[in-house]
Amino acid sequence: MPSDAFVLGFDTSAAHCAAALLCGDRLVSLRHEEMAKGQAERLLPLLEQVLTDAGTDWGHLSAIGVGVGPGNFTGLRISVSAARGLALGLRIPAVAVSSLEALAFGAGRPALASMDARRGQVYVQRFEANLGTEAGPLLVDAESVPLQFQTPGLAVIGAHANAIASRLDATAAHPIHPAAEAIARLAHARYQTASERPAPLYVRPADAAPPREVAPGMIP
Repeated sequence: MPSDAFVLGFDTSAAHCAAALLCGDRLVSLRHEEMAKGQAERLLPLLEQVLTDAGTDWGHLSAIGVGVGPGNFTGLRISVSAARGLALGLRIPAVAVSSLEALAFGAGRPALASMDARRGQVYVQRFEANLGTEAGPLLVDAESVPLQFQTPGLAVIGAHANAIASRLDATAAHPIHPAAEAIARLAHARYQTASERPAPLYVRPADAAPPREVAPGMIP
């Protein structure tokens, strides 16, 4: 792949709007804004700011990476719809990256990624040092994460990390990269072989069932 390829990664799977831009393996712009709502209106202006910060524009992008969850249902639909629309309009690949994989990225050892799922629950998934995994994410009670996740040298990263690490005789750790940067880096590594369109990764059923397909958004 081109060493100077621009790859844009973004995420609205939780109460934030975040984006990162890479040029090759170099991070050139990063923005993260906490927000409980309003991501739909804020996302595209934020992406424009990230591109402007780096002195580039949409036409120079080689690929897009998007966080597909698990996470907030509305937030997932916003970011996936935007990624599909941008990829269609720009004729570049869009790469789906799970939010849990982004948490574990760069750990360099077995890691259990954990995300708050509210209602006293967490989404968890165990990854090997190379991000290989044997099973998809699970929704479990935060106080009773299955002991089957125990493994030598395990790092627990994310929500309730200290409590979960204590239960599993593991070590709590912080993410190596901000979510948007991890998404961009994983997309940069995969975009030349990506073939499937991004789709939200739902683990908990929605109170009102979301559509099976997310229609692509329009590029302004």
